[in-house]
Amino acid sequence: MIKQAQQTLSIALERQLVARNPRGMQWVCDALEPGYLLRAAGLLTGCKGDIIICTGFPVADTFETDGPAGALALYEYCEQIGLRPWLLAGRPLIDALDGMVRARTLDTFDADIAEQEAEQLFEELAPTLFIVIERPGAAADGRYYNIAGRDITDTCRPVEPYVAVASCPVIAIGDGGNEIGMAKAGAVLNKLNIQPSCTSCDELIVADVSNWGAYGLIAMAEYLRGGPILEWLEPLPLLERLVEVGAVDGVTHQPTATEDGLPNSAGVELITTLQQLCNKALIA
Repeated sequence: MIKQAQQTLSIALERQLVARNPRGMQWVCDALEPGYLLRAAGLLTGCKGDIIICTGFPVADTFETDGPAGALALYEYCEQIGLRPWLLAGRPLIDALDGMVRARTLDTFDADIAEQEAEQLFEELAPTLFIVIERPGAAADGRYYNIAGRDITDTCRPVEPYVAVASCPVIAIGDGGNEIGMAKAGAVLNKLNIQPSCTSCDELIVADVSNWGAYGLIAMAEYLRGGPILEWLEPLPLLERLVEVGAVDGVTHQPTATEDGLPNSAGVELITTLQQLCNKALIA
């Protein structure tokens, strides 16, 4: 009975994360085995020690607000439950955060060197979980493309080698189909007007905005631990902090505390809905 209630809530949250559907993520959601938020939250709440959270989608010679905000929220949550999170990203984002978090940098554009660095990192930290949120994934031709189909390979440090050498489960979060982990969804990506990523993962979370996928994962994890649900999370200060250090909206390319062209109120409304669904399930 408990398992069924958890599964029912997971599916309800999954549908809310793609309710706006600007990029066809409802199709991707439908193609995945239902309950992926529950399974991913089980991985998160069940791990110990070090975990790695990777993010950063290059745009307009900097990084976008979507991805890092969710990564920082996950970082904070991991610390709350006694884990030791590390942020893994390109130097522009890591330098901008200036020691605010434990971090490692993606330094190379060469896949072979990246593989060596990935092996060293995983040997050193021995993480029990690897989360990748809103990070470009190479297409079938080995190149990287943004949501508009423009080749951005020259700005993308490869993360595929880190996924390949990971000796722990990999959770991926994306909102367009061209991110690391999206190949988990399979042929449905061919329905999208994109160059789809060819890299898979253990559990894939999709959302209209990748940050929201992170918030959904945290909400499900907090539900499993008995609540409260997202009471500490304030997305607007997160976005504002990122803009202060150089982030831009991924759609408008403007330095505003918005996500993929949506007003920041949209994220707040989504969090309220997640809280309501989880709280209703907690008292059922």
